[in-house]
Amino acid sequence: MVKRLKRGGEYAYLSLKNSVEALKSNQIDALVTAPINKKNIQSENFKFQGHTEFLSDYFSSKNAHMIMVSDFLKISLMTGHVSLSSVTNFINEKLIKEKILLSLNSLKLDFNIEKPKIAILGIDPHLGDQGVIGNVDEKIIKPAINKIFENGDLVFGPYSSDGYFASQTYKNFDLTMAVYHDQGLIPFKLISFGGGVNYTSNLSVIRTSPDHGVAYNISGKNIANEGSFREAVFLACKIYTNRNN
Repeated sequence: MVKRLKRGGEYAYLSLKNSVEALKSNQIDALVTAPINKKNIQSENFKFQGHTEFLSDYFSSKNAHMIMVSDFLKISLMTGHVSLSSVTNFINEKLIKEKILLSLNSLKLDFNIEKPKIAILGIDPHLGDQGVIGNVDEKIIKPAINKIFENGDLVFGPYSSDGYFASQTYKNFDLTMAVYHDQGLIPFKLISFGGGVNYTSNLSVIRTSPDHGVAYNISGKNIANEGSFREAVFLACKIYTNRNN
């Protein structure tokens, strides 16, 4: 089993390598990647946390930004594949502004939304309860949002994530930005699983992927749902058309 998994990781890398080479040389217009096992693919050639980081390096872009997309909800992340214990080490005004601007740019360029509305989630429960629980939302996140809003962009928050999703407030916005991975991905998959797409925005190329993992537990059982992969193909085509228009 171990040898088989290792071999699978090697072929996953070779498949990815050939695909990005074809994308870079304009042999194909967009790339739709299947899920990878992030452990098995690790090698001398692939030392990345996932597709997003690999593509960012390969296409020499520091701006690669993950956006989860469905018919009902778009979610981007302020921090990506980092451990929960280290999230607050990354949160500062520069990062917040950078990630918001990347999301705004993609909404305009890739989704043809002329004046996007973005909601930003807070990091502490109840937004820190005025300092009783924490003060990151009040001292760092809120001032950064206000500066961007004063510049004319429709960015609002921070919102307490539990009430935000429970009340379906996300329906009032074009995109929701979560502070850390699971804060955004858990509600996204609860709401959109089976039809969601992982889109790597702010690259010179177009790449999408289904919103699920490798699912070894159902391999060979003929019960896999192809819906998310199909939507990933459709979204890649749509973004290609939007960019060319």
